[in-house]
Amino acid sequence: MNLENMYQEIILDHYKHPHGKGLKDDFAAEVHHVNPTCGDEITLRITPNEDGTLTVSYDNQGCSISQASASILFDQLNNVTLEEGTQAVEHLIAMLQRTEEPNEDILGDGVALVGVAQYPARVKCALLSWMAWKDAAIQAIGKGE
Repeated sequence: MNLENMYQEIILDHYKHPHGKGLKDDFAAEVHHVNPTCGDEITLRITPNEDGTLTVSYDNQGCSISQASASILFDQLNNVTLEEGTQAVEHLIAMLQRTEEPNEDILGDGVALVGVAQYPARVKCALLSWMAWKDAAIQAIGKGE
């Protein structure tokens, strides 16, 4: 199996079996982001924890890339600090802009999204949940100060 096929399998697995999907009632910040070009939507909630980490919950609908990306985000950014999460978001953006090589230590299964860079119209699909996380995390941290 070549690398591209393996990445496609990872994306399909996250799409068919999303990790962490479902909104929690307790949250400090909630955002709703929409990709108007294809109809992807995500509602994402963040709750700060006493140890400085942020708990994520989400619900989404849309294309397979968008839904898989949210599942990957949950695996990578649930219960991390704002700094760790921001580093992952920035790395994903750089990877999709082809300015950085994929780093599995930072993105985990998110490296499978590297192929999306070949399809500029799909980059927004892959980034939707990650930008929602960044927006909600900043709001949640701001409320805690």
